[in-house]
Amino acid sequence: MKNTFGQAISVTIFGESHGECIGAVIDGICGGIEIDYGFIDEQLKKRRPSSGAETARVEADNYKIVSGVFEGKTTGTPIAIIIPNENKHSKDYSKIKSIARPSHADYTANCKYGGYQDYRGGGHFSGRITVALVCAGAILIKALKGLNIEIATHILTCAGVEDRPFSQNEGELLSDILKIQNKKNGEFFLLNDVETEMYNKIMEAKSDGDSVGGKTETVIYGMPCGVGEPWFDSVEGLLSHALFSIGGIKGVEFGKGFDLADMRGSLANDELYIDNDGKVKTKTNNNGGINGGITNGMPITFSCAVKPTPSISKKQESIDFERLENTEIKIEGRHDPAIIRRACVVIDSVSAIVACDLLAQRYGQEVFRKGIN
Repeated sequence: MKNTFGQAISVTIFGESHGECIGAVIDGICGGIEIDYGFIDEQLKKRRPSSGAETARVEADNYKIVSGVFEGKTTGTPIAIIIPNENKHSKDYSKIKSIARPSHADYTANCKYGGYQDYRGGGHFSGRITVALVCAGAILIKALKGLNIEIATHILTCAGVEDRPFSQNEGELLSDILKIQNKKNGEFFLLNDVETEMYNKIMEAKSDGDSVGGKTETVIYGMPCGVGEPWFDSVEGLLSHALFSIGGIKGVEFGKGFDLADMRGSLANDELYIDNDGKVKTKTNNNGGINGGITNGMPITFSCAVKPTPSISKKQESIDFERLENTEIKIEGRHDPAIIRRACVVIDSVSAIVACDLLAQRYGQEVFRKGIN
């Protein structure tokens, strides 16, 4: 199994949804970076279920950092984080262990691992594992803040309800980023006042035994120009690689993305200019801050398509892959009618892993202590 991402700075994840614990190991981060436990707690709260529009499985996420930190700062050695699983209803899955839940990894996991996989709650494929990504990501997001690099993700659309995009104006964009970052546990990550409408639409789907998806928008602000590689290690390629590790993500587009296909070059091109401070900028940011796979100094912007939660209570057709029989399934247990709100902080966390790895490759692993020269 491939459970490690990154070269200069890497993150490895482990564990199963209903196992004893899950966790992550961060390797390559330099010594001397302060660990902000309060910030980690806040990030975990943003992922935690908090309303009827989300799963009833609420874990305390009592994480423990067991190595790589001494007297509140990183030591430079691997940082190991473990998070216990304490609120498990494994019996919900025993009755359907050989019946493939539609659009889940049950059948593909059985094909790959020969029936030895932990089927409870999706095992290693569960969204529960994203808690480990959020823990690791919180440490790296804080390291990026030390370089004045900020990340924020908001819900662009969900269940037909739309939020406005991030502003293209630099000053307004910083205000938008701060607004999203300051959202509290349970609040939807939105720029406009459409939370009640969005919540009601999600609850309508839930009452029908169904689920909904949506689209997110992310900005990485402050990345310097010249980071990344052409071709196979492009910034777009590495971010997409990491983002698609999040189970619900089924599409990623940068800048204007697919809309560029319907534009003329004269409108799609980002014209360059020198601002009053002598910095190179572009008049538009249709390419999402990346040219030739390399950052151009503008904000990196991308959107993710988040599919509807596959666990729904409607009766569906499926198969029993042990008996090789057609059958029906009605999923029981505790599930989200929409995962998009909780996915936002996971997207931030994965983006931070990629950004830190790219910066360490470009400037060296000490960059988070010494700064960008």
